[in-house]
Amino acid sequence: MAFIEVDEIDFSEIIAEEFNKKQIVILKFGSEYCDACVALDFELEEIDDKHENISVLAIDCAQSDTLAERYGVMQVPTMIIYENKDSILWKKEGIMLAQDIEKIIYS
Repeated sequence: MAFIEVDEIDFSEIIAEEFNKKQIVILKFGSEYCDACVALDFELEEIDDKHENISVLAIDCAQSDTLAERYGVMQVPTMIIYENKDSILWKKEGIMLAQDIEKIIYS
């Protein structure tokens, strides 16, 4: 399954739709020119493919700088995990392995 690419224009609508369909929503802030972002993509793809209840929204900071600012993104990659629409479970800058992300989500 592929990530859902979002930008400032469609973000509110898409995140609301995903919360209606999934339990967990992961926001992945990155850039196509960032090697660490590409590495994190592989880990998040593994999670996205394995878990039906998780949705990954990809946000390119170069194209959506207002969203990045709203979420306090200071560097890429940054991952924000929501356990529901009102509650951030976790926020992390940098790369993590899929198994470590799963531990955060399911602990």
